[in-house]
Amino acid sequence: MEITLLRANIDNAKELHAMQVEAFKELLEKYQDFDTNPGNEGMEKVEARLKQDFTFYYFICIGQQKAGAIRIVDEKKIGKNKRISPIFILPEFQGKGIAQKAIRLCEEIHGDENWELDTILQESKNCHLYEKMGYRQTGNTKVVNERLTLTFYEKKEADIT
Repeated sequence: MEITLLRANIDNAKELHAMQVEAFKELLEKYQDFDTNPGNEGMEKVEARLKQDFTFYYFICIGQQKAGAIRIVDEKKIGKNKRISPIFILPEFQGKGIAQKAIRLCEEIHGDENWELDTILQESKNCHLYEKMGYRQTGNTKVVNERLTLTFYEKKEADIT
């Protein structure tokens, strides 16, 4: 299965937003994190991000089919981490290694050191994915509600596998 990235632009805002809502729907229902879940964001937030000169949105494609998307925040400053926020795979494509390949492709494009992200501590599959790829928990967490805690990850040069 060949995974490719297709750079998104402002014309793709509606499509990106619809995919994001669908991909995060189950987690939103499970954790009720209405203020932090990307599935509960308005389209204007996606549009605003697409207009940022340091934001790179990519559709994650299998052939011609869009399976998800990833946003990279890359200010291209020495000493400043690049950030994954968010990455999502549509439900029918989850569990097939697509997110891992997409992250690797982004690391090829933007450089493979000095990354950060956060994820839901209670989602062990997500944590395992990032740890398998060389990301390490920073020890910082943020309790969102009684169901959900965010945990923060970094990948520095020394962590590259």
